[in-house]
Amino acid sequence: MRPPRPPSPERSAELRRRFAEEARCERPDLSTLCLLVAAEADGALDEAGMDAVEMELDRLAGELPHRPGSPHAWAVALRELLGGRYGFHGVPDDYRRLESSLLHEVLRRRRGLPILLSVVWTEVARRAGAPVYGVALPGHFVVGFGKAGAEAGQVLADPFDGGRVLTGADAELLVAGATGAPLEASMLTPAGVLDVVLRILNNVRAWSAARPEHSGVGLWAVELSLLLPSHSARLRYERARLLVQRGEFSAGAGEMEAYAEVVAAVDEGAAAQVRGEARAARALLN
Repeated sequence: MRPPRPPSPERSAELRRRFAEEARCERPDLSTLCLLVAAEADGALDEAGMDAVEMELDRLAGELPHRPGSPHAWAVALRELLGGRYGFHGVPDDYRRLESSLLHEVLRRRRGLPILLSVVWTEVARRAGAPVYGVALPGHFVVGFGKAGAEAGQVLADPFDGGRVLTGADAELLVAGATGAPLEASMLTPAGVLDVVLRILNNVRAWSAARPEHSGVGLWAVELSLLLPSHSARLRYERARLLVQRGEFSAGAGEMEAYAEVVAAVDEGAAAQVRGEARAARALLN
């Protein structure tokens, strides 16, 4: 499937303004940020469509039993509703699809990447009053219920597997499969909203990097990442290289030169290499 068409420049500018504003709120809203990302990807997602997603999340929350009880009971209730009755899950092919990172498409298809399915789980459960949060296990995002940490009675569920409730051994296998290292307590802490959004944007960037013909997707994902209050300076270099890749040689060279000035304070050799790339980009203008 081809990526959806982007929004107009005017719509994009408005989406980015709202994204930056929401990201800097004292308590940024996860579903709002995910929908702004989705609208930047898909020009067909208008305000009515964004409202419809929020209403669908509300509707699903209304189908949960009233306060099931323990963290385990919450996890089972979400599994039965979302994984069972509605069939939300993931398959390996979802990693090859851009729409697997877009909240409105995940709700429509009931398929997606682990992190987007986890967003659906947490947003539905949160609306129903569950003690829920995302857990960024290395290589595989899951959902946590109750206080963080195995000793505190934390319960983990895997939305990609239809909401399967994980045992401690299951979680250890997921981490070992992704990293070859043992599960550590620090891996079980709740993921912050902005950390979740950045990880989603990282997935979009990775999707685009494997498909150079879709460099425009990578560019907007980098530019949204740069609007987050905390981000890596190296994103500026990535943006510069994407601009050059897209034929915007002067703008890309300028970005490289600015990045080189930042890098020079800690690594003059790396700065010199970036300046060389900038000169090569400017040479393409002649």
